[in-house]
Amino acid sequence: MKYPLDKNMIKNAIFTLIILFSLNLRGWTQGDFPEKPNPPKLVNDFSNTLSDQEIRKLETKLISYNDSTSSQVSIVLINSVGPYDISDYAFQLGDRWGIGRKDKDNGILILAAMKDRKVFIATGYGMEGAIPDALAKRIVDQLIVPNFRMESYYAGLDKATDMIFKLASGEYQADKVTSSGNSGGALLMFLFFIFIFVILPMIKNRKDNDNHMGGKGGGVDLFTTIMLANMLKGSSRGKFGDFSSGRGGFGGGSFGGFGGGSFGGGGAGGSW
Repeated sequence: MKYPLDKNMIKNAIFTLIILFSLNLRGWTQGDFPEKPNPPKLVNDFSNTLSDQEIRKLETKLISYNDSTSSQVSIVLINSVGPYDISDYAFQLGDRWGIGRKDKDNGILILAAMKDRKVFIATGYGMEGAIPDALAKRIVDQLIVPNFRMESYYAGLDKATDMIFKLASGEYQADKVTSSGNSGGALLMFLFFIFIFVILPMIKNRKDNDNHMGGKGGGVDLFTTIMLANMLKGSSRGKFGDFSSGRGGFGGGSFGGFGGGSFGGGGAGGSW
């Protein structure tokens, strides 16, 4: 038995769907970005992932760095970015909060969406030279993601911020770190000195022994060994894998607030 369609019922159903859709859209357009923290903080965990002690440690370190350099590195943990791409969300959040100084745009935002299992490092205009996209990607892939996969969230953020400090301060130059030819040149230089200081003296000493039935022998003295080891160590500095997680000698108090910095689309992300 067929029942005639009630036009009013259809209209009501359509109206209800429109209302529900509008409310859902409004929720993602107005309520998706957290308000700027008051009092201001550099570490904001809206996902309850970190312990209070871990938040305090990171906050103290980031405040100290801000006081010493005026650059602002902020960490934000949320549950989800919803329909947004995490990169777009990070850029918008960085602009809304004004991370970094307005005259320098020297802000960096590390954003992690814990339920989405995604993370992104967004760099302000003024930090894109020190931390280009390729290098931000390596920080994500080599420091943050491996630790996050083991649920060592604090360790990943701690190591990532240490690395950002080193790069931004010029301790490691971005062009040398991202250069793929560094290790090859270092190896050739090392082999060259091995030939000059080790192989040639051994050949010469062997000839002396054959001709004079004596000589100094074919060993390499301690000074030469130490010199070659130091040369190899020095030539490998600046490679990303050799970075350590040393602490800077910073000291600071409370965070005074963001400075109105802008973000231009630089950065990189990943998932775990």
